[in-house]
Amino acid sequence: MIRNILMLMMFCFAVSSVVGKTYFKETFDDSYASRWVTSDWKKSDGTAGPWKHTAGDFYADAEADKGLQTSTDARFYAASAKFEPFSNKDKDLVLQYQVKFPQKIDCGGGYIKLLPSDVDQKNFGGDSKYHVMFGPDICGTTRRTHVILTYKDANHLIKKTVNCETDQLSHVYTLILHPDQTYEVRIDGVKKESGSLTDDWDFLAPKTIKDPSQSKPADWVDAAEIDDPSDVKPSDWDSQPKQIVDPAAAKPEECREVIVSCINF
Repeated sequence: MIRNILMLMMFCFAVSSVVGKTYFKETFDDSYASRWVTSDWKKSDGTAGPWKHTAGDFYADAEADKGLQTSTDARFYAASAKFEPFSNKDKDLVLQYQVKFPQKIDCGGGYIKLLPSDVDQKNFGGDSKYHVMFGPDICGTTRRTHVILTYKDANHLIKKTVNCETDQLSHVYTLILHPDQTYEVRIDGVKKESGSLTDDWDFLAPKTIKDPSQSKPADWVDAAEIDDPSDVKPSDWDSQPKQIVDPAAAKPEECREVIVSCINF
């Protein structure tokens, strides 16, 4: 879903293993409409915008560089394409696409979502279930790449802040989910973030949690140190001098006394 104008060009969506298999690839040639379904989401309230099939204002090849472009500011856009079901068990899942914001965008995003196979494409919208949501989000001081993964019907946003690009150039966003429960986020082929799925998302409950039934005893003392009421001063404490002579100590042979005199004039 996009809240503002942008150029969206998704060119690769793949699951790769040692051999690698591409399940979906789109270059948005003139046959793209046979694969993509534009959603009716937001049409009823007049806030849906029409897509344009164009290379935009800046391109190397007017035909080869075509993509889907939003046409009107402050509108919502959603389109989806189906491909064969797959499993990424024991394989890398690679989700990659190219996007550019040809205008100085101040509030908008260009995301792609990996949807369930039973999605209602004509009604696909912001509340539709998804497995993965990935892409840049720019609004006010927000400048981040969203990585949202669904676990047990709950959407979990990555806890780290992954900065996104904010210029008017084309950028390639890549998300890789590894079978060992690690991940990578790359922009233009450069790794921007990586780590553990269990560490960087709140999928699982904390290893330790507070017991709500437990409370501090009424007589609990918060002081770090307290006097021992059973401790008493030894009976001969005050009769001992502050300093005592060490009977084993002796003046070294090489020690000499030095007399310093001061003469006043």
